[in-house]
Amino acid sequence: MKRDDTMKIAQRHTKILEILTEQKKVEVAKLSSMLEVSQVTIRKDLDYLESKELIKREHGFAALKSSDNMNNRLAYHYDMKLHLAKMASMLIEDGETMMIESGSCCALLALEIAQTKKDITIITNSAFIANFVCKEKVKVILLGGEYQNESQVMVGPMTRKCVENFFVDKFFIGTDGFSIESGFTGNDFMRAQTVRDMAKQSRNVIVVSESSKFNHVGLVNLLPTQMISQVITDEGIPYECEVYLQEKNVQVKKIK
Repeated sequence: MKRDDTMKIAQRHTKILEILTEQKKVEVAKLSSMLEVSQVTIRKDLDYLESKELIKREHGFAALKSSDNMNNRLAYHYDMKLHLAKMASMLIEDGETMMIESGSCCALLALEIAQTKKDITIITNSAFIANFVCKEKVKVILLGGEYQNESQVMVGPMTRKCVENFFVDKFFIGTDGFSIESGFTGNDFMRAQTVRDMAKQSRNVIVVSESSKFNHVGLVNLLPTQMISQVITDEGIPYECEVYLQEKNVQVKKIK
């Protein structure tokens, strides 16, 4: 298959997911009309997305697999997040143990690592990620703690005690925002504290995030810039943010 054809398919998959995110449930015939392709093509697209457990098929309809917040975030800008995940996974070698925090980019990264690397161990506080990769040949250590239902993560003092038993070379996180003044920010105090606790047990902290997050500032401090070794994002990152990060010895990698 030609590269242009592959890109068109990926773009169509993303558009389908975004339509379902907005409308929750859509007829196959309507998707065919909206995207100006045949129903046969749409059904092939839906078969693929269902195999990735992103959607569910009903008679003549397609819908997101779940209406919960995490699945909706996973579906939004899916192709970009998948490209970010693939780039981040290149940092991992066979046989490695790493930590991965929650979030849609991190979930896709965990799956990409599980599917392409051998003898991998993932340490995470995300029940969603643990379940997301459960069908793959990968060892998962799910940290204990207080369960947050919406984000499906473990947080709190018990999580901190659990993670103190491990030390890894790489810890992958997402972010809800960034500014030169405040560094990386989040929207939940307990989750942010857990990220800080996990970051203490890693030699390198790597942010995997869409560039749109660099136009926002979250509610609470997540991590200061000097604790980040690398940022993996897209070309939309604001120029002043990229320059600032590089000045602070943070390596910035961008997908095209």
